[in-house]
Amino acid sequence: MGRISVDVYPDQVGVSLREVTSFGKYLGGSPSNVAVAAARYGRRSAVITRTGADPFGEFLHDALRGFGVDDRFVTAVPGVPTPVVFCEIFPPDDFPLYFYRSELAPDIRIEADELDLDAVRAADVFWVTVTGLSQEPSRSATLAALRARGRNGITVLDLDYRPMFWSSRDEAHRWVQEALPFVTVAVGNLDECETAVGVREPHAAAKALHAAGVELAVVKQGPLGVLASDGTGEVEVPPVPVEVVNGLGAGDAFGGALCHALLSGWGLERAMRFCNAAGAIVAGRLACSDAMPTATEVEAKLEEAVRA
Repeated sequence: MGRISVDVYPDQVGVSLREVTSFGKYLGGSPSNVAVAAARYGRRSAVITRTGADPFGEFLHDALRGFGVDDRFVTAVPGVPTPVVFCEIFPPDDFPLYFYRSELAPDIRIEADELDLDAVRAADVFWVTVTGLSQEPSRSATLAALRARGRNGITVLDLDYRPMFWSSRDEAHRWVQEALPFVTVAVGNLDECETAVGVREPHAAAKALHAAGVELAVVKQGPLGVLASDGTGEVEVPPVPVEVVNGLGAGDAFGGALCHALLSGWGLERAMRFCNAAGAIVAGRLACSDAMPTATEVEAKLEEAVRA
């Protein structure tokens, strides 16, 4: 549940948008990408979001269906354009994003009374992001969906903190704290964990997330890999080496892989290695949604990493 957009990526890598001459058009938006990634593993997935009533919105419906993602919960908002996101690609670690979206973009206009709460309750995994808490009415809708879940099944909060969507880090902290008691899994990098629980050190951040009610804390540490803690034990798994082309989709690939791993009942180390490999594959490709790997590709990447 959450953000969706049309991602417009330059065909020229290492070039400013000022000089780019051609682009590719892709489905984007973090939770929508996660739904696509999960579908790549044969999981049934759907996304709750809104688009504009325009050709870009129609493109997103087509793209979701093409990826095997159920779009029945994607509705149009008349008079508001579908968001478009441009990026610049400067490997290995500089990927500026430029969000072209109205102050109340369609995906922020998800209303609580339009939610199919039976579907929300029935999902084996329910994934929401912090962006959905940034403004009303999406904030109330997101919290209503989390309360309806009642911590049943696997409920994931992606700590995806993006400052441009918030008036301040303190406000983001306030609403993340409101949501954490309703989720069983929290995923974020060090900066996002600091926003969520006020702690940046990975082990302390995991402990603080547990104290807030989270059962599984996944703390991404960049080049140091990922820490996963379930309250009874923890693992730290190094990243999978990759020649980075575009790092923007790696986190969403990690998220879709995490959904698959949790549904498969894997142990922490197996799950984190799989997630890291999925993220590495997408970091080595240009697009996000179109680049999401299959299970076979991820397993091959893991074998390749072992041989290396």
